[in-house]
Amino acid sequence: MRRAIQHTIPLLILAAAIGSCGARGPERRNSDPGITPSSPEKIVKSDEEWKAELTPEQFRVTRQAATERAFTGKYWNAKDAGTYHCVCCGEELFSSSTKYESGCGWPSFYDEIQQGNIITRADHSTGMLRTEIVCQKCDAHLGHVFEDGPEPTGLRYCVNSASMTFRPAQD
Repeated sequence: MRRAIQHTIPLLILAAAIGSCGARGPERRNSDPGITPSSPEKIVKSDEEWKAELTPEQFRVTRQAATERAFTGKYWNAKDAGTYHCVCCGEELFSSSTKYESGCGWPSFYDEIQQGNIITRADHSTGMLRTEIVCQKCDAHLGHVFEDGPEPTGLRYCVNSASMTFRPAQD
């Protein structure tokens, strides 16, 4: 047991050092929460206000950074043309033209609709480094972005359906 701890501690120290020294994940475009190019003001509400506006699942996902179960969300298999918006504030997030089937069980997109509408943060919540994506306007948790997506970006924005609303394209 002691030997296992002796080997584990250096690995934990190394992982913490890498995480705090800016380990590279997906390109962090506009990862400064203070930058809000398309919306001049942040939307800030209390938990009680959010609970009054959102379903329990939407609140759990967007305000508490939960994850819906794979293959259960409203949009994981949607194919209609249109745009996906933040369920909390209405900010445009993704276009159906960048949605693709990744096989992961959540809606997947290879690019955001407008650079800056989504910001990224380091997420160590599961004991490993992931890149969380949040709405720049209201800080709603959307999901995560990974570097295993298709060209042209090579990114996979893996998004909870509960964090979005869909607006069909107009003819």
